[in-house]
Amino acid sequence: MSWLPKSPKARRRLWIVLAAAPVLALAVGLSLWAMRGSVTYFFTPSEVTEQAAPAGRNVRLGGLVAAGSVRHLADGEVAFTITDNAAATRVLYQGDLPDLFREGQGIVAEGAFQPDRSFRARQVLAKHDETYMPREVADRLKAKGEWRPQDAAQGPTA
Repeated sequence: MSWLPKSPKARRRLWIVLAAAPVLALAVGLSLWAMRGSVTYFFTPSEVTEQAAPAGRNVRLGGLVAAGSVRHLADGEVAFTITDNAAATRVLYQGDLPDLFREGQGIVAEGAFQPDRSFRARQVLAKHDETYMPREVADRLKAKGEWRPQDAAQGPTA
């Protein structure tokens, strides 16, 4: 075999590398396969499609709480709408909302879409001061031309 090195030491190193490469590739492949279920994707309401976020898949949905959309239902559930000023998605949440949650506020809700395309949130995260908005939400609003930094402290614009 002319492609093998002539030196016995180099030949031994080549065989070790050739034996270790498939083991390493298998370990990386198994690690990635095991982590596939723990990846959570972020969407805004206008980016959500049936193909990108099928029912039952864990995702994060970010945007602004639409004005006049917060409803406290009889069973302790809260229904509200998240919007990015281009589209809106109805969100249902069972539990206590963050103290800083209010209409016109930037939030990120983590959960899954239902078959009727409403969003069932398991966790709701709200801003922590007057100028904060989740980076992903701010980036998406800037990309769409909806971001107005001078209005950030006053609340979102309609």
